[in-house]
Amino acid sequence: MARTRTWVSIALAGALGASLAGCSSTGGKRAEDARKAASAQGRAAVDTPRWTFAMVTHSGDGDTFWDIVQSGAKQAAVKDNINFLYSHNAEAQQQAQLVDAAVDKRVDGIIVTLAKPDAMKAAVARAEKAGIPVITVNSGSEQSKQFGALTHIGQDETIAGEAVGDELNKRGRKKALCILHEQGNVGHEQRCAGVKKTFHGTVQDLYVQGTSMPDVQSSIGAKLQADKSIDSVVTLGAPYADTAVKAKKDAGSDAEVDTFDLNAKVAAELKDGTLGFAVDQQPYLQGYEAVDLLWLYKYNADVLGGGKPVLTGPQIITKDQAAALEEYTKRGTR
Repeated sequence: MARTRTWVSIALAGALGASLAGCSSTGGKRAEDARKAASAQGRAAVDTPRWTFAMVTHSGDGDTFWDIVQSGAKQAAVKDNINFLYSHNAEAQQQAQLVDAAVDKRVDGIIVTLAKPDAMKAAVARAEKAGIPVITVNSGSEQSKQFGALTHIGQDETIAGEAVGDELNKRGRKKALCILHEQGNVGHEQRCAGVKKTFHGTVQDLYVQGTSMPDVQSSIGAKLQADKSIDSVVTLGAPYADTAVKAKKDAGSDAEVDTFDLNAKVAAELKDGTLGFAVDQQPYLQGYEAVDLLWLYKYNADVLGGGKPVLTGPQIITKDQAAALEEYTKRGTR
């Protein structure tokens, strides 16, 4: 976990250092006011060419997590005078075709997720062959360097899972249910494997149809009803946490519901005790840093990470921290 804190510190220093250096709290407020004004006016902070960057993710429709990633990316794009394009598809082959389309448009940089890396390898290679720099974000940290990307920005999913296991131990839990809502997503598999690595109790994986919340609710509810010894449910995405809470009530279970990722609903339910804890990977920072690092590479050939991923998490968020973060979740930046 010391390793995780180190990498998070590096990532945060890169994102925040310039605005905080030499500034008092009053100066920080002025900087935030200036940021909002620049954003509202669409004003760039640099005079570099208006490069076009494309972000292509494995997001499904309506996933609020990716709204936060986009928020960070768009904010950096305004600052860096970037024409930002976003596309997504939950099907790996379709996502690869979107990367191919970005290459055909001869964009100046590509940001891509590698949730299903085997399906994305050829598309990433085509981008690099065309001389387009690539940064991977969110998923695919183990394959990023191998595929030739400049760097990877996100959390180490195994370490994040291990953090969950440690937190469950602190809470005295004995049997956990890990909910996988997207089959074939290597990051999700790594999360549950990480939980198993450090948790002193037992962990059962439950695969659900993530595109249908009623199916997710009924699957979790049936499992909790059949096994009353389950005392913790871990969901792998913020939108699924509330569904797990409903399933718990349906089953008459006393299990604690915990989740990966943070949004306004999760923050509110942490605050009122409906949820036990959340694992935040700072998606706003992932989007912001991805665009900013591509700009730095184009402008000054800068690369962060030294061949290692630039980590934005994990951070365990409990009731104690939820109130402080709630306003940020409401504005869509946490």
